[in-house]
Amino acid sequence: MAKMPKIAAALLGTAILFAAVVLAAPAADGQKAAKAKLPETYKKWLDDDVVDIIAPMEREVFLKLQADRERDLFIEAFWKQRDPNPDTPENEAKTEHYRRLAYADRYLGRDAPRQGRKTDRGRYYIILGEPNDIQRYEGKSSTYDSEIWFYQDKASLGLPAGFNVVFFRENGHGEYRLYSPIGDGPQALLAGWTSGQDYESAYERLKELEPELANVSLNLVPGEHDSQYGRPSMSSEMLLQRIETTPARTIEARYARKFLEYKDRVEVEYSANYIDNDCLIKVFQDPAGFYLVHYAVEPRRLSVNQYDDKFSTTLKVNGRVTTPDGRLVHQFDKTVPVSLTEAEMKAASRTPFDLHDLFPLVAGDYSLSVLIKNESSKEFTSIEQALRIPSGGTAVALTQPLLAYRAVKLDPAAARKMKAFRLGQYQLYAQPNRVFAKQDTVAVAFQVNNASEALRASGEIRIELLKDGQPFRDIRRKNSDYPEPGVIIEPVSLADFPPAHYTVRVSFVNEGAELVSAMEEFDLSFAEAIPRPWVSSRVLADVSDPVYQETLGSQLFNLGRAAEARVFLERALAKKPGSEETAGNLARVYLALQDPAAAARLLAAFVDPQKTPAYDTLVLAAEALKRNKDFEGAVGLLDRAVGHYGINAAVMNAMGECYEGQGKRREALAAYEKSLQLSPDQPEIKKRTEALKK
Repeated sequence: MAKMPKIAAALLGTAILFAAVVLAAPAADGQKAAKAKLPETYKKWLDDDVVDIIAPMEREVFLKLQADRERDLFIEAFWKQRDPNPDTPENEAKTEHYRRLAYADRYLGRDAPRQGRKTDRGRYYIILGEPNDIQRYEGKSSTYDSEIWFYQDKASLGLPAGFNVVFFRENGHGEYRLYSPIGDGPQALLAGWTSGQDYESAYERLKELEPELANVSLNLVPGEHDSQYGRPSMSSEMLLQRIETTPARTIEARYARKFLEYKDRVEVEYSANYIDNDCLIKVFQDPAGFYLVHYAVEPRRLSVNQYDDKFSTTLKVNGRVTTPDGRLVHQFDKTVPVSLTEAEMKAASRTPFDLHDLFPLVAGDYSLSVLIKNESSKEFTSIEQALRIPSGGTAVALTQPLLAYRAVKLDPAAARKMKAFRLGQYQLYAQPNRVFAKQDTVAVAFQVNNASEALRASGEIRIELLKDGQPFRDIRRKNSDYPEPGVIIEPVSLADFPPAHYTVRVSFVNEGAELVSAMEEFDLSFAEAIPRPWVSSRVLADVSDPVYQETLGSQLFNLGRAAEARVFLERALAKKPGSEETAGNLARVYLALQDPAAAARLLAAFVDPQKTPAYDTLVLAAEALKRNKDFEGAVGLLDRAVGHYGINAAVMNAMGECYEGQGKRREALAAYEKSLQLSPDQPEIKKRTEALKK
């Protein structure tokens, strides 16, 4: 690329800045409007109490909250994210913050017309705390009043091991303000200086008067020599910027977005207790032809209750799969009990906890959301990720590689059972963070789909390992070398790999031409060993079980593909003809296909007077009879539904329609009026009621 002229580059930079300001303006105006509506208590908390430590995302989320109860819960969550010892009653971070506020107001605002917390010294004191040392230069005729605050042991904040911050009275009066080596320079510290921006002369003069003050006037970090003689250090400016952004950098502000997203989906006692997690999601094809979504969630911690020598909790798992336009395709709710002995708890406390699971999914593009609630600690975590399930085709395809730290070959009977990260005859053990040690052997596992017999015989598998983007190891094998058709599991010892970031690139090659490729990444740690998780993972029935056909059929129905859904659900019902739930799902498909007679025949055995069917079965069978013009039979089933489960507006409306179909207008009017008592906001039912009255 040709070099851009300096003037053009400067103009381009200005244009970009202008565009950024224009684009940001609506958001800023929106925040101002939202803040103006805040009750005074919350406005004070936002602008006075935490203005120096709140991250931009936290502030944005807080301004979007509509109710005081939500704001109170957010403030609780805000401090919980900063609590260094969550298991103790006191929140030490909150206590220390309010101590710093009080100190700043009392001691650092005496010479200012505003609160001490609003001054430069107050702001830095609130962010950094008490300095290790303060040197004061006051009452001098040749230099303006100045203070050097020295800090050390702040490496945990991403700051140098030792550094200075300087404050001075500009032109010798007013409050102390922050000193900038580049913006102010040593000349700003000299009383009566008249030689302009001559940094070198000003530094020499200041060195004669106050050597220690001169030392920090060009460079705030002791021992650094990145500035030319007599010129201020750019690293000092970067240090000041880094200090200002410390509160935002040292907090995982993602919890705030989760609070906003899930405040209406989780109970009040959970909403302030989001914990972060690592997750791993892979899609593999089963030999039966459908795809399974495998996922692992590793919360940052798992809290349990203790009773005597038993440790336990219960995890509630809710998953939702939706289309890009928000249509719900698949949903699951599970309860995962966790129970450990004292010995097991001691072992588990040294390792992470992983929840593994899987479910079938039809072809398409989706969003997956999994919400996990810990009933013991009232904490929650969640994952959201886009999913693409392939739609078949004839072109050779690869699944994204799974990098496992262990691969165990199963006996044929066990291999038929379904379990997360089980591929072919192997059970793979993988961890979401994809970090390995030199003692590990990585199992690179993936599938080759849609390859013909000829391609399987002639094709080649290539596995490239790139170290920091550069070629490091290249493995090539004939596709036919792998015993299971379409299943590739290649063990790679890391013994001679140096610690670094690696990319694994897998490809299918035929006659020298690469047909398809896929990639994954991992890190090789300096640690001798990586603590591997203890895993909760359920074992499901093999693929011949009708539950898979039923699940896929229901998903197709939810996508509006009733004709395809019918095939799957009829197969499922053929394998378990006594299942009322499966019959109900299939009956819905028949109704969608405008075949109420088939739905009525199917449900007739389940609504026998000698049985007590589910509410949904009675209502669904009544709908089938109603559409088939058997109004009397439909009313009989609706009466049974009311007798067993009580009335609601939907049932009363269905009764009204049946009575109208029979010409019983008084009964229809009574049913509709009862429906409106239960649910007044029904414009269509109001119209019918008025028509019947006339």
